[in-house]
Amino acid sequence: MLTRTRIEGLGLALLVAALDRVVKAVMVGPLALRERGLIELLPFFDLRYAENYGVSFGMFTADTVEMRWGLIGMTALIATGVLVWMLRETVRGDILGLGLVLGGAVGNIYDRLTFGYVIDYADLNIGEWRPFQIFNLADVAITFGVLILLARSFKSREKPDENGDNSATENA
Repeated sequence: MLTRTRIEGLGLALLVAALDRVVKAVMVGPLALRERGLIELLPFFDLRYAENYGVSFGMFTADTVEMRWGLIGMTALIATGVLVWMLRETVRGDILGLGLVLGGAVGNIYDRLTFGYVIDYADLNIGEWRPFQIFNLADVAITFGVLILLARSFKSREKPDENGDNSATENA
């Protein structure tokens, strides 16, 4: 059943996917980041155009059409699993975390279907050191969604049962 909270989660997913599309369109359109390659903004943050043919940290790079479609299929299957989880979940915090993950996944899947790669542009750096690969808004949403789910998971383990007993936590 579609509850108000699940509708909020789906709305968040749509918002994230739409914002991701808008930001990427600005990057390759008006900012011409593809042609410019780099726009220096702050001493620790630049806009740097990158085409990601794989997943996180360049793993599973799809060099062939078959690998590209395999990657699209795998990520679409994961996104479908997240959607099913969200539609079954009852806890608002988990639903919103799943909405972030789903919206980010949809944004990146759209890129892969349309361009054959994911457009990345955010470059967090301290001099030559980069704590992360170049990323995008969809990646940020996925990361924060997963962090919310992990934090909520750890928090729920720490709750004592109605008798004030933490034995469920101790046995986990």
